[in-house]
Amino acid sequence: MTGIGIKLDLQRKDFHLRINTTLPAKGVTVIYGHSGSGKTTLLRALAGLENIPGADIQFQDSLWQKAQQFVPVHNRPLGYVFQESSLFEHLSARKNLLFAQKRADKSRCKIDWEQIVELLGIGDLLDRFPAQLSGGERQRVAIARALLVQPKLLLMDEPLASLDQARKREILPYLDKLKRELDLPMVYVTHSPEEVAHLADYLVVLDKGEIVASGNLAETLTRLDFPIHLGEEAGAVLEAKVVERDAHWGLSKIEISGGHLWFRDNGIAVGEYVRIRIFARDVSLAVTPHDDTSIINSIPATVLELEADNHKGLMLVRLQLNDDIIVARVSTLSCHKLNVEPGKRFWAQIKSVAIVQ
Repeated sequence: MTGIGIKLDLQRKDFHLRINTTLPAKGVTVIYGHSGSGKTTLLRALAGLENIPGADIQFQDSLWQKAQQFVPVHNRPLGYVFQESSLFEHLSARKNLLFAQKRADKSRCKIDWEQIVELLGIGDLLDRFPAQLSGGERQRVAIARALLVQPKLLLMDEPLASLDQARKREILPYLDKLKRELDLPMVYVTHSPEEVAHLADYLVVLDKGEIVASGNLAETLTRLDFPIHLGEEAGAVLEAKVVERDAHWGLSKIEISGGHLWFRDNGIAVGEYVRIRIFARDVSLAVTPHDDTSIINSIPATVLELEADNHKGLMLVRLQLNDDIIVARVSTLSCHKLNVEPGKRFWAQIKSVAIVQ
């Protein structure tokens, strides 16, 4: 097996978790769902922190649990980051990291101290004690500690849940860097659409103990039958390349499969690849291209499908832009007036683009 196989059935008084899936053993798999959906229990079972009778857990070619066989957590080659940093309060940040280094498997020393300290920006924090660190700083040290055990798999259980919005925005770029620069599979649990957009390569949606959607991020997130209502967060996440910067107008141009988009220049160099987020609320439809509007991004698109939104006055329209898919939220009246139907061509007018990575 090249992936992460998980099969389990856990019945509790008011909760039933039923999982039978194989996750990719590369990139970042995000397990997404509301509180109480079973995300943390699934992660704990994968880690060996919870022994669920009858479960089958396999990582690549290693069988971690089956029948009477159960590999305890300390013998599984993984790192685990909890919601709270769980640092040793009596040790400095440096000594917390040294503790992890001492118990690392020396045959797997792919991740070195200097690399992790630099990636997570914690060089100035090493001689401080946990009580002297902010919540975001504590979590960065906790992530470094989990990585210095030289894991083959990194598990992260809502590591930003206890942080305020400012601290979340502080730490997300560090997680982006880890994803880009470490060849290490990660399974990341969250209930935040923002964290999904930043980090996920593969998305698993849990609801009431069952997987209700799974697949690569771009395809799964744009499903009109996405099982958890995203409201204003509905939209698409695409990969793009910066191809031009216009200093006069303070704009940058990015290339996607369907054409080009302009967005506010934030200093990203030409040639860099970025991840962008296009909200459904920022996409409208036109029969012909317009130059008499303040919206400067307009790309030809083909309607794939449409479906009523949660409000009877709104529709969600799934659009194909060559190899990319986006979603537009338009009024039911507009759909009627424009005769929006599968296969019909329109111009997708994109009001704004958010850079998330």
